[in-house]
Amino acid sequence: MPERSSQQAIIHARLPIVALFLIILAAMLIVHLANFQFFPRSVRQELERIGSSITNTTLRIPAERGMIYDRDGEPLTFNILQYRLGVSPNLVFDAETLMKQLSVILDMDEVELYFKLTSDNVWEFVAGPISAEQGQAVAALGDISLGLEEIPKRFYPQGSLAAHAIGIVLDDGLIGTLGVEGAYNSTLAGRVMDLSVSNVPFSLPEDRPAEQRGQDIVLTLDRDVQFWMEAELEQAVKENGAFRGSIIVMDPRNGEVLALANYPSFDPNRFLEITDPNLLVNPAVQETFEPGSLVQALTAAAALESGAITEQWSYNDIGVIEIGGREFRNRYFRSHGAVDIAGVLSKSLHVGSATMALEMGEEAFYNGLRSFGLGQATGVGLFNEELGELRLRGDTGWSESVFGLNTYGQGMEVTPMQIITAFATIANDGVMRQPHIVRQVIGEDGAIDARLSTVRRVLSTETARFVKDLLVRTVREGAPEAYMPNYTVAGKPGTAQINTAIGFEAGPNSSIVSFIGFLPADEPEVVAMVKLDRPDDFFGFEVAAPVFRRIADRLVILLEIPDDAAQRALHAVEASLRATPAGQE
Repeated sequence: MPERSSQQAIIHARLPIVALFLIILAAMLIVHLANFQFFPRSVRQELERIGSSITNTTLRIPAERGMIYDRDGEPLTFNILQYRLGVSPNLVFDAETLMKQLSVILDMDEVELYFKLTSDNVWEFVAGPISAEQGQAVAALGDISLGLEEIPKRFYPQGSLAAHAIGIVLDDGLIGTLGVEGAYNSTLAGRVMDLSVSNVPFSLPEDRPAEQRGQDIVLTLDRDVQFWMEAELEQAVKENGAFRGSIIVMDPRNGEVLALANYPSFDPNRFLEITDPNLLVNPAVQETFEPGSLVQALTAAAALESGAITEQWSYNDIGVIEIGGREFRNRYFRSHGAVDIAGVLSKSLHVGSATMALEMGEEAFYNGLRSFGLGQATGVGLFNEELGELRLRGDTGWSESVFGLNTYGQGMEVTPMQIITAFATIANDGVMRQPHIVRQVIGEDGAIDARLSTVRRVLSTETARFVKDLLVRTVREGAPEAYMPNYTVAGKPGTAQINTAIGFEAGPNSSIVSFIGFLPADEPEVVAMVKLDRPDDFFGFEVAAPVFRRIADRLVILLEIPDDAAQRALHAVEASLRATPAGQE
């Protein structure tokens, strides 16, 4: 009995502690219940987040992409719709009937469809991309379990025309690459929307904000000029057994690119079928080449502008010159005796251009070439433009013998766009205009025109006009294949041996040939470049000059360029009007 009373005493002593613990626990529960009752926002948000993750999906909806037009308003792109089809299996009422209907519309296996329609998933992908017609047929079924997701697709109505200049669009219409599509992707793409969309049923909003749409772009390209340049280029590549080729046409007065053609090209509507990735590179701006004797014109211009030589300059050509321990020789190892600047250019004399550069000095020579834009991006407005390479003293791989090579365009890398811009500068009396391929950007607030922009003055007017006269003589004496009887043409052929890691190639198909010309020479309205890689014949005057003549015959008609006689008559009328006193017209 005493033992029992002792246990009871212990229990009675501990009861207050247990009671206090229970009271504290109850108080904590009451506080949490009150918090849940009166401050439910965080809890509700968390529950909503969990529920939304189960029943909703976030979709990135691209805007309607802006259109691209040629300079005359001809559409070069369209936007068309394709769809992805999804299903919410838990909302399917009659799987067998729906299976048969979809099988006919989509031309899909019925068994595969049935498994998707009876899946345990909240949402199941069915097919895509499917055509707009198939999407309309699916929508006409009116089945609430089905959902169509728009997939914008870019369509190019002109096919392969100007493919490298226009570009392509990847990733369901979100990312432009190559050409203008890549360079102006953010302008064309508009504002992307991230939308939370219900999976039950899967659907998209029909109305989108107008400000989401991308802006339209008008190019400087002329569709007719582009078509004929591509046709002439294809013929030239095939006739001369060349590996590939490029033609660029530019207005030197304002820097507008009227045509940019490469062959071989591709159809941007079928770019996924391309097996050669090199086709998706724009050689006009994304690949470099050694321009060869084209650079002799720039060397002469820089030497004249620097004052190192005068218009009366001449030298005694003995056929060889040594620079940096290396001998440089003329074509066919010939010597030519007394030669002036015109003779250097018309005969493409390596010794002559090297002699001019030596008299100018290394620093002035490279400053002159850089002033012409060599080794620098032109900013023409095309995707991933290459810089080229013009090595200077102190750069890896430079030596005095490289300097010797550079004087006639070997041992350096330029893009076709860089070198035609340099010649356009000579044509425009020494003023370099900003080359550009976009003429207008059209948004909600109207059209914004590309402003005429001067990059810099490279040559004085006097120097530029003298070099133009030299290039007229070069055509007549050194490249008569480019001569036109009714127009005064200025130009320069270029020939460059293909340089490899083990030295210059020799033999057939071992050169890159080119010709750059402009007309009418006194007041040029157009400058054009022809470039052919690895033709059967070796020299630019043999291969590229005749092609230039053919495209020039086209250009004077397409661009309505008056011939020399018409130009003289027009100038006579203008002079007469200026001489007539006011009020006596």
